Amino acid sequence: MKIEVLGSGCPTCKKLFELTKQTVEQLEMDEKVEYSSDIQKLVATGVMSSPVLAIDGKPILVGIIPSIEKIKEVIEENRGK
Repeated sequence: MKIEVLGSGCPTCKKLFELTKQTVEQLEMDEKVEYSSDIQKLVATGVMSSPVLAIDGKPILVGIIPSIEKIKEVIEENRGK
């Protein structure tokens, strides 16, 4: 599973990145959370808002800072797909 946060480098994007890293640690997963501020990569996802939490290249959460519980929920839903 590839977990990635895409954004412009703003504080909101960095916050989602930190929350996602904390969530992965809490779930005791081996996956690393990647962060990209490459605007071309963001545009390639087809979304126009940031930040984006993408799993395996698919945008899952867009334009929000969710709770850790919500991040856990979407990671668990996409595990093993």
